[in-house]
Amino acid sequence: MHLNIFQQQPILENERVLLRSLEESDYEHLLPFSLQEPDTWQYGLQTAAGEENLNSYITAALQNRNEQKEYPFIVYDKMAKAYAGSTRFYDINTLYTTAQLGFTWYGKAFRRTGLNRHCKLLLLSFAFEEWGLERLEFRADAKNKESIVAMKAIGCVEEGILRNHMPTVQGHRRDSIIMSIVKEEWFGGTKEKLLQSIY
Repeated sequence: MHLNIFQQQPILENERVLLRSLEESDYEHLLPFSLQEPDTWQYGLQTAAGEENLNSYITAALQNRNEQKEYPFIVYDKMAKAYAGSTRFYDINTLYTTAQLGFTWYGKAFRRTGLNRHCKLLLLSFAFEEWGLERLEFRADAKNKESIVAMKAIGCVEEGILRNHMPTVQGHRRDSIIMSIVKEEWFGGTKEKLLQSIY
């Protein structure tokens, strides 16, 4: 990898969105979503719905960052002048120069506004062009059609299904769809298509 994300602590931004490192103080920015939109985390293993769960969610993310396992961001929508949600790199493997991108969620008012594509453009550009990744993986509940459509819209290639893969907040087990973008695809047309879809 070309750099150490944990040492650099990147701030990623364009005219629409700013992504910076999640901090403990961001609890207050995310609390309204936690209290008013608890179904945001219905497909995940970990929920941030409710004050206690949000505190645990942030604490775990920061601990994993300190252990250099994950790098969580908070998302600020410049157009709306408001915090919109969170996302992160995780399962970071410096030996293989790979990572996963996920734990992505936005408040209801920010969905289907184009914000996600701006976020992904910044994150993918950073991952492949500065960080030096070879592969970026994405996973979602196979029933989460909205997330799957969003992943395909930014150029992700479907690889398959992990059956009965992991538990959910509701106490069931989910099948997980696996998708990815590799460096050659990013420079071979995926970035250009994403730019065209935004601009």
